[in-house]
Amino acid sequence: MDRLLLASDAPTSPVDDAINAWFDPIATWFSSVIFVPVTIGEISFPFVVAWLIIGALIFTLYFGFIQFRGFKVSLEVVRGKYSSPTDPGEVTHFQALASALSGTVGLGNIAGVGVAVALGGPGATFWMIIAGLLGMCTKFVECTLGVKYREIDENGVVHGGPFKYLPVAFRRFSRPVAMTLTGIFAIAILIFGVVGGGMFQANQTFAQVRTATGGEDGFLGGPFAGLIFGILFALLVGLVILGGIRSIAKVTDKLVPAMGIFYVISCLLVLAINFDTIPLAIGEIFEGAFNPQGIAGGIVGVMIIGFQRSAFSNEAGIGSAAIAHSAVKTRRPISEGFVALLEPFIDTVVICTMTALTIIVANQPSYTESIGTGEIGGVTLASDAFSTVASWYPVLLAIAVALFAFSTLITWAYYGERAWSFLFGRGRATIMVFRVLVCVFVVIGCVASFSKVVEFADAALFMCAFINILGLYILMPVVKKELKKYLADRKAGTLTDPDTKDAVPVEQPA
Repeated sequence: MDRLLLASDAPTSPVDDAINAWFDPIATWFSSVIFVPVTIGEISFPFVVAWLIIGALIFTLYFGFIQFRGFKVSLEVVRGKYSSPTDPGEVTHFQALASALSGTVGLGNIAGVGVAVALGGPGATFWMIIAGLLGMCTKFVECTLGVKYREIDENGVVHGGPFKYLPVAFRRFSRPVAMTLTGIFAIAILIFGVVGGGMFQANQTFAQVRTATGGEDGFLGGPFAGLIFGILFALLVGLVILGGIRSIAKVTDKLVPAMGIFYVISCLLVLAINFDTIPLAIGEIFEGAFNPQGIAGGIVGVMIIGFQRSAFSNEAGIGSAAIAHSAVKTRRPISEGFVALLEPFIDTVVICTMTALTIIVANQPSYTESIGTGEIGGVTLASDAFSTVASWYPVLLAIAVALFAFSTLITWAYYGERAWSFLFGRGRATIMVFRVLVCVFVVIGCVASFSKVVEFADAALFMCAFINILGLYILMPVVKKELKKYLADRKAGTLTDPDTKDAVPVEQPA
């Protein structure tokens, strides 16, 4: 997800314009509150970015750089080394990781990175990587807690994530405060799940497919093409989300790796064709990162652009990923924390960096002309870079972006469903109402572009960061206790031993 990318380029109708005009003052006011700027010299950036990065730095120091010390453990866990068939939960470690990744890997990793490089130059890539590495620890903390305080009902369905650990964290203030803050968090996730994750992703999918098939002159250029596409797309989405997280995991554990591999191979092809410029590109990245006289306000400006790109791409600290990770089959909550820390690494350190390098080494006119201005769209920069492989290659990129959007949509439908359950109950009829609602908004997204409504939903998502990170601070000692025990058991070789008391914990933090 990316607030820089929330306005669709699709033409608007009178209905769109009327709704956007009515919603404009609400969205503008709410966005100004959530994305209140902080100014350093001549550089302004949203305070929420500083909140996310400072939190990531504090967690990294508190847990002793666990994202680096525990990287080997993460790979062991995601391969299922310490798993048991009797572990409670709904999906495997790998499926949980794939589901969470499908919610973050998308248009922001392509167009968003292009915008960052255009605004901050090559140096923004370095700070984007640094922020991604720090964000790994935030995901470690929030996803451990998502499993730690989860519940598994009589049907084997998991109810976890921030809806479970935030009430525990804030209960020390009072129960009303805990339920109010968690309720606000759930409403924000619900809004974004339906609008940002549903309507907007459907809108972008239709736009990408229409562009790839000839635009307005293609077979999807007719007046009812959006409606027909939306209905068919909604049926496809419905078939996946009706099965809950298990069905979503079965799709994402195949779709996400396939998309990721295809995209990385595509980037490698561009790098291979422009192999002789790679050393120069790497030099530009380091020089731009530490050039006090550089573009975008020098070191501080480039750093902020890189940090912002990372924060808006991998969503570390938002709390959303903990919803997917909480469904994992495990008896030891910290094990999923180790899996979750791989998410920002794959999303930001690998995929975003590959995009940036591809754009830089291709060195197309659109890239050189946009440096320091950001006037050329990020998708254009990426598309022009891929055109160096073959003139038709941008068509494959458009298809990949559409698949990224689809995987994001189904994952955020699940996140929204968990929020809906928290607010309105877990009844089958209640859940079905929400799933139908998502499908309706998918259709609306293909025929309309309520940019101001989506802007409001985007602000709601990042409002979650203020609530979620505060809760993580309170529960840090709980995670540290789990970590020490897990590492001690791993050293002793007892991680595969049954430990049922950790399956569905209910204890309060010390």
